[in-house]
Amino acid sequence: MAVAIQIKDVPEEVRDALAARAEARGQSTQTYLRSLLEREYQAGRNRQLLEALAGHRSLAMTAEEVATVIRADRDG
Repeated sequence: MAVAIQIKDVPEEVRDALAARAEARGQSTQTYLRSLLEREYQAGRNRQLLEALAGHRSLAMTAEEVATVIRADRDG
């Protein structure tokens, strides 16, 4: 479900710059700002995922070893 968000006290120069960026992309300011919020949200999720993965033990394989395993799997 979508919700409305209101941001008060945004400086005019910031509003104007954001509106110009939106126009340059052929978007409304609302659509442009929504896409910025969605990208920020996704970036945060990506950071969380990377932090979670950082705690896992990695496989100590070289690129050559990975390629060999892939080839062996392909060749049956």
